[in-house]
Amino acid sequence: MSEQVAPPPSANPEQPYPAQQAQSAEQAPPPAGQVPPPAEPEAKKSGGKKALGIIGAIVVFVVIAGLKFGLATVIRNVFDKDATADAKVGDCIAKLPEVLGEEEKEVDDAKVVDCTSTEAVYNVVGRVDGQTEAQAQEGTACEPFFKEGQDGYLFYSIEPGKKGYLLCLTEKA
Repeated sequence: MSEQVAPPPSANPEQPYPAQQAQSAEQAPPPAGQVPPPAEPEAKKSGGKKALGIIGAIVVFVVIAGLKFGLATVIRNVFDKDATADAKVGDCIAKLPEVLGEEEKEVDDAKVVDCTSTEAVYNVVGRVDGQTEAQAQEGTACEPFFKEGQDGYLFYSIEPGKKGYLLCLTEKA
């Protein structure tokens, strides 16, 4: 035996199913004394909202492209200022990585500190501005600032292809 479900027969032969009755009831005017509910307005995007969406998408694209292709360096330089850029003769520098001979190491956290601080490890005995990276690596610009027999250290911050500064350092006594 198979089971089937069907709507009850309608008293009106023109509308044999209740679903059709419900549809025609929606289309019929409301009974006297009742106010029909207000029709929902169609949601349309205004021209201003569309333009704002397009502009927002363009801004997001430019920011992502900028971050990918070099804007990150500019932003990083603005917010992560070189802490030794303003160092001058008589200032002191905190501990730097130890280097031997002509070895070079990259430093990210160099900073100027008060010379009476326990962090102070190096004295700035000379500063030479307008140096290229090649000139700074030669180290000859600092020779006049070092005493004979004294260990000297070079610290420079120069972007490739540009000019920057060279600090001539000695260990603090």
